[in-house]
Amino acid sequence: MQEALVRGNEGRKWHTLIDKVWSPQALETAVKTVTARKGAAGVDGQTTKAFAKSGAEEIDVITRLLREGRYEPRPVKRRWIEKPGSKDLRPLGIPTVRDRVVQSALLYVMEPIFEIGFAEHSYGFRPGRSARQAVERVETLLEAGNTWVVDADIKGYFDSIPQDQLLARVREKISDGRILALLEKFLRQGVMDTACGWQPTENGTPQGAVISPLLANIYLTPLDHQMAGRGREMIRYADDFVILCRTEAEAREALGEVQAWMAAAGLTLHPGKTRIVDAAVKGGFEFLGWHFERGYRWPREKSQARFKDAIRQQTGRSDGRSLEEIIRNVNRRVRGWGNYFRGGVRYVPIKLDQWMRMRLRSILRHREKRDGRAKGRDHQRYPNAYFIRAGMTFLITVTHPDPPVPRQK
Repeated sequence: MQEALVRGNEGRKWHTLIDKVWSPQALETAVKTVTARKGAAGVDGQTTKAFAKSGAEEIDVITRLLREGRYEPRPVKRRWIEKPGSKDLRPLGIPTVRDRVVQSALLYVMEPIFEIGFAEHSYGFRPGRSARQAVERVETLLEAGNTWVVDADIKGYFDSIPQDQLLARVREKISDGRILALLEKFLRQGVMDTACGWQPTENGTPQGAVISPLLANIYLTPLDHQMAGRGREMIRYADDFVILCRTEAEAREALGEVQAWMAAAGLTLHPGKTRIVDAAVKGGFEFLGWHFERGYRWPREKSQARFKDAIRQQTGRSDGRSLEEIIRNVNRRVRGWGNYFRGGVRYVPIKLDQWMRMRLRSILRHREKRDGRAKGRDHQRYPNAYFIRAGMTFLITVTHPDPPVPRQK
């Protein structure tokens, strides 16, 4: 299969694939992947830990059901969680562990077939590609003078994809009826909501499903190639994309092309979130957690707010752990967040460093039986060097290697 993909498979369909899904290699790899990620239990209550203990037996059951064409996905458990920066709630889908394993095996087989035909400017949920690469491409295009930006948002994309059209895209490459039937079962498995009971899924891809990002990329690939064929500088990460143009007229033309494609594909651009902006003037645009404006970039306000929320949970004033242990936990968040937000303006990480040190000083102040946040002489009592000795990693040193020494504050 891999050799055929390397040779080129233009115009050819894959007829026999289901045996590769139930192969021991695919299922064993899928079990290891799913159980390593852990995650919550689905509607059947089975945990990844319990599944791992009976992995061999589970693989036997899955293999038999797939061979006999009797595999039936369970409904996806729906939970509602807070939406960052909003009072609204967003749905979280939790498939059963068994369904996640089968989908992982399905992904293992399908991904190489479609990956080879994906566009160069598509970065989301693809092997060897990342959001960082997409951000770097945006910055390169802005520096080259492509400052007129189509900032697009597809309204409810993952829940709105027409399933019949999606399956038709899959049939362009795969003609194995058992694969297509299994995929259709996952698309129509429905959701189980504690408030509303079982609900059918007549549109979209399964919430929280392992296979959903691949299906989302498959459906938008024709748009990718249309934009590339017309010379548009499009950067896409899953359903989040921008088109960078040299003039306002070009941007408006590109937006019109996208709107026409979306209408034919049964999708809609969000009218309140889709716009044309000039990134060379005040205001700019946001993409993948960054804010771009007038030749600069920095983490957007929502990204900073999420970071602060995570640090607050680790730095409560009454936290009884040792300072060193608290700092070790903070450092993990600092390194992860800082590695993604490398570069950009310096004042954001410097400001966040000052805020984090204030949180730590407030803990120390509380332990001395003094009320309130750290202030005044607390900065002299616990200078920056004090936290360096305790093992603290400053965010500025992660986002900007070899920066000036942080100011005392």
